[in-house]
Amino acid sequence: MSLQTALQRSSVVPVLELDQVSIAYGSQPVVHQVSFSIQPGEVVALVGESGSGKTTTAQAIMGLLTENGRLEQGAIRLNGTDISHWSPRRLDAVRGAQISLIPQDPSSSLNPVKTVGEQVAEILNIHCRLPRKHVQQRVVALLTRVGLTHPELRARQYPHELSGGMKQRVLIAIAIALQPALIIADEPTSALDVTVQKRILDLIDELRQECGTAVLLVTHDLAVAAERADRLLVFRHGRVQEQGATAEVLRAPACDYTRQLFTDVPSLARAAPPPGHVPQELAIQVNGLVKHFRLDGTGRKTHPALDQVSFSVPRGTTHALVGESGSGKTTLARCLLGFQRPDSGQIMIDGVDFTQLKGEALRQFRRRIQLVYQNPFGSLDPSQTLYQVIEEPLLNFEPLSKAERYRRVRDLFERVALPNELLSRKPRELSGGQRQRVAIARALVLQPRVLVLDEATSALDVRVQAQILRLLQDLQQELGLTYLFISHDLATVRQISHSVSVLHRGVQVDNGATGDLFAMPGSDYTRQLIEAIPGRQFYAEPPKVEDAVYEQ
Repeated sequence: MSLQTALQRSSVVPVLELDQVSIAYGSQPVVHQVSFSIQPGEVVALVGESGSGKTTTAQAIMGLLTENGRLEQGAIRLNGTDISHWSPRRLDAVRGAQISLIPQDPSSSLNPVKTVGEQVAEILNIHCRLPRKHVQQRVVALLTRVGLTHPELRARQYPHELSGGMKQRVLIAIAIALQPALIIADEPTSALDVTVQKRILDLIDELRQECGTAVLLVTHDLAVAAERADRLLVFRHGRVQEQGATAEVLRAPACDYTRQLFTDVPSLARAAPPPGHVPQELAIQVNGLVKHFRLDGTGRKTHPALDQVSFSVPRGTTHALVGESGSGKTTLARCLLGFQRPDSGQIMIDGVDFTQLKGEALRQFRRRIQLVYQNPFGSLDPSQTLYQVIEEPLLNFEPLSKAERYRRVRDLFERVALPNELLSRKPRELSGGQRQRVAIARALVLQPRVLVLDEATSALDVRVQAQILRLLQDLQQELGLTYLFISHDLATVRQISHSVSVLHRGVQVDNGATGDLFAMPGSDYTRQLIEAIPGRQFYAEPPKVEDAVYEQ
C-alpha cells in the first residue's frame, strides 16, 4: 500500500469497527475483547476452527445472536454509529440496506415454497416503495448481474429446481440488491465444488470493486482467506491471536497456532508424495464401467452417469476420484460397494469380479470393502454407545465370543487414537474429528482390504482434517490398506493420493499418477479444476513423478 493510499484510508471512517467486544452465552464467555475495523472496499477474513468465535462475532454485528447470547461489553460501529444496543426493529432498517449477509448453506437459507423471484423481490419491497413492474424488472436485472442464465425463467422457479451454485448466486443477488456498505459472507462457498467456488468468489470480488462494498469473510478455509482477503484475523477460543495484512501474516506468522494452521492447509503446504512402497499386485480393477439412469417412466430416455470408466489401483495405495457434483463419483462408488449394478463393465476386487456376485456371496464379499461416509454427524446411530457402533458389524458378520468382540473393539479404538473411556459415550458427546475416527474404526472392524472414503474430510476443520489424513496414512502403512478417496478438493487429493481419475459428466477425462496429473493435466477440464484451487499460488510444485510410489 502506498503512503498516499494509507493516508487517504486513515482519514476515512471505517465501514465497520469493533471495539473491545465481548460476548457470552448465558454465563459462559465465548468472545473476549475483540477489536478490528474494515475500510470501504476492503476484504477482511475471520479465520479459525469451529468454536473459535468467528460466527458468533458475525452474528453480533448483524444483531442476530441467539436468545441466550448477549454483548457483555464493547461497541459495534457502522459508519461511525454505535449499533450494538439497537433494538431488533431499529436494526431491521439497516439489515439488507447497509449490512447484508450471505449465509453458509444455500439449501436451507431459501424458502422452499416461494419462487426465487419472490424472495429477491422481498428485500426490495421491505426497503423500497417501487411499482410492482419496476420490482420485477429489478429482480431480473439482479439475477442477470449474478450470472444466472435465463433470469426470467429462474425468477419463476423454486429453489429445489436450482443447483447449489445457482442458489448461492440467488443469495448474493438478495445481498447486493440495495448496494449495502458491508457484506458479511459466512462460509459462502464451503458446500460448493471448487470451480463453482471460484466463480462465486470472483463474483463477490467484482461487486466489491464496482461498488466499493466492504466484505467480512468468515471462513475456516485458510486457502480461500489467503487468496481473497486484504487482511486476516486469526481466532482461537474467542480471542484474536493475531491480525495483519494477509501477505505479512502468510510470510511471517507471529504465533505458533497460526503457523500450525497454515502448515495443515493442503494447498499452502509443500507438496510431498504420500508414504508407501512400490506395489506388485492390484487391489481394484475397473474395466469399461457403464451405468445409465432412466429419465422417464418408459425407460426410453436415459442419462449416462458413467461411460466406459477404467482404472486400476495397486494394493496399499490411494486412488482419488475427483470431479464436480454430477460427475459420476458417487455412482461409481456405489457400484464398487455393490449398492448398484453397472449396466456393463467389470469390477475386480482382489481378483474377484464383484459384478457377478449375488445374494449371500455378495453380502459376505462386502466385508472386503467398507465405506467411510462424508458426514460424521449423520453416519453414527445417536442411540448407540460408541462401543455398540463399532461392534455392530461383528454381530452381523462374525460369530465371535463377547470377549473377542470386546478385544477387537478396544484395539481399534486405540488404533484410531481415542481413549477407551469414551466407549460408553454417545456420538453427540464427541467432536466432529472424534466422530470421524469412530466411523473409521467401524469400517475397519471387519478387517477389510479396501476402504472407500466418500468426502471423508470435507466436513472437518483444517486442523482436524490434517489429523484424520495423518491417521489414514498411518493405518495404510500399518495394515496395507487400499483407499478409494472420493473428493472435490484437489488440494487434499494432491496431498494424500498416489493416483487420480478425473470424472466429468460420467466420462473419465484424466487418469494417472498424481504428480504427473498436476504437472501436466491431460484435459482442459482437469486444468480448470487445478487452476480453481484456492491459494494455489502459494504452494510449491509437486515432486517429480519418479519420486512418488505409484506405478501403473
